[in-house]
Amino acid sequence: MELDFERCYRAVDSRDQRFDGWFYTGVTSTGIYCRPSCPAMTPKRPNVRFFPSAAAAQGAGLRACRRCRPDAAPGSPLWDVRADVVGRAMRLIADGVVDRDGVPGLAARLGYTERHLHRMLRAELGAGPLALARAQRAQTARTLIETTGLGLAEVAFAAGFGSVRQFNETVREVYGTVPSQLRATRGSQPTPGGPGTITLRLAYRPPLHAAALLEFLADRALPGVEEVRDGTYRRGLRLPHGPAEVALTPTTGYVAATLRLADLRDLAPAVARCRRLFDLDADPEAADQTLAADPALARAVAAEPGIRLPRAVDGFEVALRAVIGQQISLRAATTTLTTLLSHLPTRGHPTVDPGDQEVPVTESAGPSRKPLDHQGRAGGTGRAGEVGGAGQVSGGLRGFPGAEEVLGLPDAAFGMPVARRETIRALARAVAAGEVDLDPGGDRAETVRRLTALPGIGPWTAGYLAMRALGDPDVLLPTDLAVRRGAATLGLPDSPTTLDTYADRWRPWRSYAVIRLWRAA
Repeated sequence: MELDFERCYRAVDSRDQRFDGWFYTGVTSTGIYCRPSCPAMTPKRPNVRFFPSAAAAQGAGLRACRRCRPDAAPGSPLWDVRADVVGRAMRLIADGVVDRDGVPGLAARLGYTERHLHRMLRAELGAGPLALARAQRAQTARTLIETTGLGLAEVAFAAGFGSVRQFNETVREVYGTVPSQLRATRGSQPTPGGPGTITLRLAYRPPLHAAALLEFLADRALPGVEEVRDGTYRRGLRLPHGPAEVALTPTTGYVAATLRLADLRDLAPAVARCRRLFDLDADPEAADQTLAADPALARAVAAEPGIRLPRAVDGFEVALRAVIGQQISLRAATTTLTTLLSHLPTRGHPTVDPGDQEVPVTESAGPSRKPLDHQGRAGGTGRAGEVGGAGQVSGGLRGFPGAEEVLGLPDAAFGMPVARRETIRALARAVAAGEVDLDPGGDRAETVRRLTALPGIGPWTAGYLAMRALGDPDVLLPTDLAVRRGAATLGLPDSPTTLDTYADRWRPWRSYAVIRLWRAA
């Protein structure tokens, strides 16, 4: 990715927060890299280099600034919305695919050779997939060090490092200090929420219209899975290593997140999915600027800046909701989904004693107590919270079932016409077999093509999934009844064909226009 020096330097000189995550500022005279908005004195031009990623800055031998915490900046909106291979790769790396499946697994998911994938990432980001995953592990480790009472060896394996030695070396290189010093800055205060709980701040680019986000989620909340109460969204998650519960509270400058994980190795995927759900890596000013240029939308944008596109923690969940919600009201769809969930078996899971939160492992004993598997990953569980029945962390909220679980449900669980029930089963079979990829790294065009090939899934459903499950920022749903009503309310054409033509002026942010039309309706 090309970075124009003059434009980047002006952003640094003005300490413009809008560029945080877009690029990173390396200062060769001090050996550190910063956010563009770092409050420190603006470095001299000869001492400045700009990098497209934190991993590239680390690869150049620079350490993260301890003042502005560049590793905790909002993610780049470029990789959040791009549909090409590099954008898809970045979303999968953030979801922990490299830590779980290695670079071969990442390359296989994207359909490219490891060599070609490495070449593309190096050209765009200045670092290969291993370096990008390593930078993420370092941030995960810092979060665990500063927010939990885990022993440092347990932190190392929970963050995805293959050995304590690798963990120590990485933290020293990235932060310029040893792990024990990072913990010393935290002090001896008890972890908020007790054992098994992690609290952190999720940064975003302002503005953020929190009320609209919470209203959207509250209208669709499924009892037992999610709830919105007192300005906080809570839900259960189904993560790669076990269940979790999260609570997200939007506030000025960040979203306060409280996570209870059955396995601490799921911290990075949990954070990535929460960010995705709240659309925290978006560039709201770019979308608002384009939409406000239309006089019909200008007043709505001025009244409610920072409207986000609520996305998904699980693509299959949104797909199932979309199919069930075809041609019925939100209330009816929620009732049908609740009935479906009530037929899931309540399997018992072993309970983890909170006393296991701190495992008595010394740093020197770490590798022997936590053997590595054949891919060089730690075999330890990194357990954190108590695990209850039916895939939930104790607390009452459970994750949404996967495709395999839905396939096992009897006919009685589906309170809907037979044709729609069979559509759900066909969709679940395709997802379970890997024929339809609804993960953030999925190919949008190919996924839409495969979805519409399934019986009972048409352009509206496929477009809705592209918008919410795959995060496509430029989807219009011209046949959607609420979209048409919203368009009529704002004085826009409300016939599907005419509206589709008119909406070309909203590109590439038509998905955000859909959210505003829904609100107008």
